[in-house]
Amino acid sequence: MQLLDGKALSAIVKAEIKVQVEQIKAAGGKTPHLAAVLVGDNGASETYVASKIKNCEEIGFKSTLVRMPDTTSEAELLREIEKLNQDPDVDGFIVQLPLPAHISENRIMEAVAPEKDVDGFHPINVGRMCKGLPTYISATPFGILEMLERYKIQTAGKHCVVVGRSQIVGLPMSVLMQRNTYPGNCTVTICHSRTQNLKEMCQSADILIAALGRPEFITADYVKEGAVVIDVGITRVADLTKKSGFAIKGDVKFDEVAPKSSFITPVPGGVGLMTICGLLTNTLLASKKAIYG
Repeated sequence: MQLLDGKALSAIVKAEIKVQVEQIKAAGGKTPHLAAVLVGDNGASETYVASKIKNCEEIGFKSTLVRMPDTTSEAELLREIEKLNQDPDVDGFIVQLPLPAHISENRIMEAVAPEKDVDGFHPINVGRMCKGLPTYISATPFGILEMLERYKIQTAGKHCVVVGRSQIVGLPMSVLMQRNTYPGNCTVTICHSRTQNLKEMCQSADILIAALGRPEFITADYVKEGAVVIDVGITRVADLTKKSGFAIKGDVKFDEVAPKSSFITPVPGGVGLMTICGLLTNTLLASKKAIYG
């Protein structure tokens, strides 16, 4: 078993981006600028956004945080998005999810200008991904592809099973893993809560990507010997032995599954750390006008 170390790999990717930022600045170019919109006071969202801002500072990006109360109307949020769309200094921006229940996430995602949609959620960017055109790949799928590539994991002809069909992870991963590229060229099966023979499907996977949001759901009897296991799950579970009062658990029961795996991601310290690299990479592409010119 080899650990897919997100901590070590994310440090390498960020160092590479930092060098490019320094070169841009040395040539008199504009500092890449990422903005984040945070609506309400969701604790997990606060943590995620703070991490994104910290990482921007580390690599030399400019970052802006736009805070809005949870009483913000959809119309008010749409006006703020249009301001960011029109701001020439902002290269890319994200609207942190989840949003308050009275705001339509789909409407908000569609309002972000595709060329500034560094989360890769806009229908145009999703469509470009499906067509194999240059685009912003959603941050978590980007992180998974980067892990597979940098650890030189063979994917061509393999059976990849994706558990979870979310628009953020499951759906894009299923598309990316079957494309005629590397990583890719897999035969892909996508499973979800209504899949009747889920365990048997998982047992047939050469590459198993767990993104269902149910802590430690994937146990050893779901995994065949030598499988590559990618755990996307990240759930806070009450744990009074921890100072914080909770522990972070993935979708995979790591201690059981690891001995059967050829490669496996830990939680924490795996995919989550690579996700931020996807966002930073997309922002760098946006600053270079590499996708939309």
